[in-house]
Amino acid sequence: MRIGIDAGGTFTDFVVLDPKGRLSTFKLRSNPRDPAAVILAGIQQAITQSDTPIEDAAVDVVHGSTVATNALLERKGARTAFLTTAGFEDLLTIGRQNRRDLYRLSPRPRARLVPPDLCFGIAERQFADGSVGQVPKPAAIRKLASQLKAAGVESIAISFLHAYHSGEHERIVQEALGSGFYISASHDICPEFREYERSSTTAINAYVGPLMDRYLGRLAATSPYPVSIMQSSGGIITAAEASRQAVRTILSGPAGGVVGALAIAKQAGFPRVLAFDMGGTSTDVSLCDGQAAETTEAEVDGMPVRVPMLDIHTVGAGGGSIARIDEGGLLRVGPQSAGADPGPACYGTGTLPTVTDAHVVLGRMDALLGGAMPLDRARSEKALATLGMDPVQAAEGVIRVANANMLRAIRAVSIERGHDPRDYALLAFGGGGGLHACEMAEDLGITTVIVPEQAGVLSAYGMLAADQLRDYAQGVLGTNDLDAVFTQLTQQAEGHGKLERYADLRYLGQSYELTVPWNSQSSAQRAFEKLHERLYGYRMTTGIEVVTLRVRSRIRAKPWRTLPAKPLSGKGPKVLASYGSTTLVPAGWRYSRDPFGNLILTR
Repeated sequence: MRIGIDAGGTFTDFVVLDPKGRLSTFKLRSNPRDPAAVILAGIQQAITQSDTPIEDAAVDVVHGSTVATNALLERKGARTAFLTTAGFEDLLTIGRQNRRDLYRLSPRPRARLVPPDLCFGIAERQFADGSVGQVPKPAAIRKLASQLKAAGVESIAISFLHAYHSGEHERIVQEALGSGFYISASHDICPEFREYERSSTTAINAYVGPLMDRYLGRLAATSPYPVSIMQSSGGIITAAEASRQAVRTILSGPAGGVVGALAIAKQAGFPRVLAFDMGGTSTDVSLCDGQAAETTEAEVDGMPVRVPMLDIHTVGAGGGSIARIDEGGLLRVGPQSAGADPGPACYGTGTLPTVTDAHVVLGRMDALLGGAMPLDRARSEKALATLGMDPVQAAEGVIRVANANMLRAIRAVSIERGHDPRDYALLAFGGGGGLHACEMAEDLGITTVIVPEQAGVLSAYGMLAADQLRDYAQGVLGTNDLDAVFTQLTQQAEGHGKLERYADLRYLGQSYELTVPWNSQSSAQRAFEKLHERLYGYRMTTGIEVVTLRVRSRIRAKPWRTLPAKPLSGKGPKVLASYGSTTLVPAGWRYSRDPFGNLILTR
């Protein structure tokens, strides 16, 4: 048995592939105060409902965790100290000195995970060419360790100036600090060029790592089954690896959705799709042109995260997004969310108007979970009336504003990057994706919408479809023997599946790189020039330099057989409800069900 689990803000989704190859799904209400309890309850329910005897060794659990994400966004991580080369103590505060708001006279200060009084300079120096100027003294580090313990520090991030060349000085400090801290070192977390991005990534790992370690420790102690964790890159790793490198799980849940969307898109014969995931708290969008788009230059809440991640754009617009009238009298929707507790007004506990309440008032839904969870329309009408207008008019306005927020996100990953959305199908999933998809497709000029049979739980579905991935990288600026570095990375990756080689290249004088496959240096350079021309419209005659080498190990997920679905067809206007999602088919649209159970809507 294989179980995919996505812990969302409102519901926790479970997709179960039983020993006979049958797929089943269910949802449980999320508990932000104790997410592990919900996970364990769902695993037990999956085991109990199975009609096939299950042995402990025959159950495989893949989990998309929001623990690291929530700790980072809500600033509820561990008390963390930052150790760096003496003279660079303000590195995290200074950053790149880029101003996000050019015309704001009083710009908001940069978000800090580590307070200035917990940033320390260590007397050490390794130069850009790899030579050593000064070795850190263990005795001084042991003295500092006592100060850190007295200050209540739980976690430590170590990032020396040129540690991407060699981690020897960071290892000396790790050993001297002892075992009383959760320690993240940049040569292990992000051994790449650029000290600010490397330090930011290491600090984030140190900040969220202890929480992830405790959470996964509880799961391991209370679940008899092994648990794997979804990475932001769209692959899975072991729970032990996720405990050490929690920063790799920042976009764990959304990444599962993209992997699931791509699997469904290929199955349905539409490899080019815009994946549109509307959950209870947020909406995630990503462009898939035959494969999921990746990046190593992501930002989360304004902080660089330099690890491989799927290229996902997120906005605070979901089914639970709260509608309000702002100080200027305009209708706003989100980013605040009613979440799972108290939830939308129609759930029977909340009182604030949300997007879900708007759909209820417009008659588009009256229950969730296949009728098992009735919705209270009277409460929704009362909540929407607080906006100062007729509830139906308010509901229509809330839907239009929510659509506008989500359209901006889709344009950000398509039009703003040179892709015409009319060349893609819109693949909608999440509990509310199907309710908005056709209306947004019309605004974008898209003629085909796909709503998977597992739309309400597609992120969990994607976790079962995800490969096992491990990524290894090494900064190589100033290094001539690239083959030796690839050999070193290959040795780290061996034994974990089929190996793939990549490199980050740029023209001399440029500040940013493009990642391309590496079969040889000449083939990588040709691939770089072709990609650069496609993205930016030109090539240059200057030389090309290699900045970072990468090796990825991959073990393919085991495929499973999908049972033929019953045919279904018709045209709008119509509302099609399933266990985990609802689809609105407007007038002028036709729908049919393909052999795999996916709804294909066209106009």
